Amino acid sequence: MTIYTARPIDQVALKDLRSVDDAGRTTVPKTDEEGGAPLRCCLRRSAPGERVALVSYAPLRRWAAETGADPGAYDEQGPVFIHAEDCAGPDGDDLPFTNAHRTVRRYSAEGHILGGRLVESPDDFEAAFAEAFDDPSVALVHVRAVEYGCFYYEVRQDVG
Repeated sequence: MTIYTARPIDQVALKDLRSVDDAGRTTVPKTDEEGGAPLRCCLRRSAPGERVALVSYAPLRRWAAETGADPGAYDEQGPVFIHAEDCAGPDGDDLPFTNAHRTVRRYSAEGHILGGRLVESPDDFEAAFAEAFDDPSVALVHVRAVEYGCFYYEVRQDVG
């Protein structure tokens, strides 16, 4: 059976990002008065009053550093919300942030974009992941917002 797991930003990266982001800027925490920010550390929306930070994050660059890939021009960074302090991480295995149109972007083991697919319904994510990972050249996928292209989370294929 194939399982697709949403992967939050890992703890080592979060520790870095809570002081200096991937653009080299000092992190500035704030209180989220309204709530609703999509947190990439625990893959849920913030609650009113939580301390969060909006930071620049380079997910492919960090993955490439682990794997030895060279994404070249495909290396990009963008804004993500994280908790300003340590958090417990995701609570459960549900796919988060599936309530709107998303793009499932495919990447090769070299870190190059191989294409993507628009996902319009929460029920379509599993099929989009299966389609992506049916291609043996796909190493991982990113789930991204359609409107701005913001990174939500990475998915790798877990075979169990």
